[in-house]
Amino acid sequence: MLLSALAFSLMGVCVKALDGRLPVAQVVLARSVVSLLISWWLLRRAGVSPWGQRKGLLVSRGVLGTAGLYCVFLAIAGLPLAVATVLQYLHPTFTALLAWPLLGERPGARIWLAVALGWLGVLLLTDPGALAAGAALPTLPLLFALAGALLSALAYVSVRALRRSEHPLVVVFYFPLLALPLSLPLVLLHPVMPTAAEWGWLLGVGVFTQLGQLALTRGLMAMPAARATALSYVQVPLAALWGLLWFGETLDPDILTAAGLVLGSTLLSLGR
Repeated sequence: MLLSALAFSLMGVCVKALDGRLPVAQVVLARSVVSLLISWWLLRRAGVSPWGQRKGLLVSRGVLGTAGLYCVFLAIAGLPLAVATVLQYLHPTFTALLAWPLLGERPGARIWLAVALGWLGVLLLTDPGALAAGAALPTLPLLFALAGALLSALAYVSVRALRRSEHPLVVVFYFPLLALPLSLPLVLLHPVMPTAAEWGWLLGVGVFTQLGQLALTRGLMAMPAARATALSYVQVPLAALWGLLWFGETLDPDILTAAGLVLGSTLLSLGR
């Protein structure tokens, strides 16, 4: 799960470096193509059939993940980044709540404390004033943000449910397999030719997504969903670190305090 957070944070660096010139659907399509090719090669190398046993749940995981991804991007487009970020980090809380009735994994007090610490860390990294003005924000992007967090949680719970019947590579394969046809029609409506540098960043998006999905799937299959997704909070201070190193964004005391809270949340999640 920690490796997954590292890979996804580096994927975020690649997306930020694209600077918003390419349509969201085109970025999703590029990462889907790269992930699909890598997944197919890994499956062939491992001698594993790519189609799995519980095809309905595998397809659901791919659709939920893709829909959640689009919702997150739509929320970022229509909301202040601070608000969109906080709402997206509802997904560990949603996962803990959903894993209880759907998987029978009842989160203990330690997990709830980890979720609370992680949330506090995320709030410190955002503008509380923007959250206070939430009533004045547009309703549809707010709904997209909530839907993105909920769909992500459902996707994580479905991965956990597949642990007894599916190889992790098969679960990872179905995500780009569904994301590609769901994004291709949108790209064909408004295609934009990437520059040479953008091709490199798009490749990075695909590679780091693949690494993140592989690590995420193995983590969710090996530990309870609530504990696993609570570890994802470590992506927050990682993102702040990459912002400092690559984009010249400063680290203020709030960011350092938030990093400590997220580290505490991670250590609590690792405890039995």
